[in-house]
Amino acid sequence: MNTVHQAPVAPTMVAHDLRASDLRAALAAGWSDFTAFPAFGLFFAAIYVVAGLCLTLVLSGRSETRWLVTAAAGFPLFAPFAAVGLYEVSRRREAGLPMTWRSILGAMRGHGDEQILSMGVIIFVAFAFWLMVAHGIFAVFMAGAGHGADTLAILLTGPGIAMLLVGSLAGALMALAFYAVTVISLPLLVDREIDFITAIITSLATVRSNGRIMLAWAMVIAVSLFAAMVPLFLGLLVVLPVLGHATWHLYRRAVS
Repeated sequence: MNTVHQAPVAPTMVAHDLRASDLRAALAAGWSDFTAFPAFGLFFAAIYVVAGLCLTLVLSGRSETRWLVTAAAGFPLFAPFAAVGLYEVSRRREAGLPMTWRSILGAMRGHGDEQILSMGVIIFVAFAFWLMVAHGIFAVFMAGAGHGADTLAILLTGPGIAMLLVGSLAGALMALAFYAVTVISLPLLVDREIDFITAIITSLATVRSNGRIMLAWAMVIAVSLFAAMVPLFLGLLVVLPVLGHATWHLYRRAVS
């Protein structure tokens, strides 16, 4: 029997011995939760999909292709908050509690202390900050491009390629920082009455103590979400619930 080694982060303990097998087990448990209660997963994923489609239609209708690319790159930032209801489904299934729409939807309010809503504000601010950074990078590299220039054509130029490289690096660093802040904090806020600052500290501690495995999980999430967004966001109807439930089970393995 494996011994779980843990490091203290008051008032929680975080494991520092996560393995690749834990990621596989989390994905299997996530799939099990989704297939056991698919209505909840499809509901929350559908909201996310509809939001993505509306954003695409609005920006495409205004010929704002540059904004569309930027928004699509930052859209996965909202995935952790969209999964809050999924964490509650997994929590209630694990505890043998009844599944009701009222209790699942009520998870968005947290424990009545607005801690989850505070995290939602942080997520929105992070998305807005990403938009500003991305367009700042665009302005630096593409200052000579006309407003009506074809976006694909200018991306294939020397400055366009340089912009993509710098923008991708900046986006990856921001996404990694955001992931470290939210991957454990949101499930923890659903599970316990705890303030969001302590939840963030716990999340950062988990990522720091299990860098290689948590980075691998970040890559699984990123690749899966972007691949699922390609067919008109429709792949998210399955990918988002499975990843949401799986993240809950990884949290349960990482925090005690």
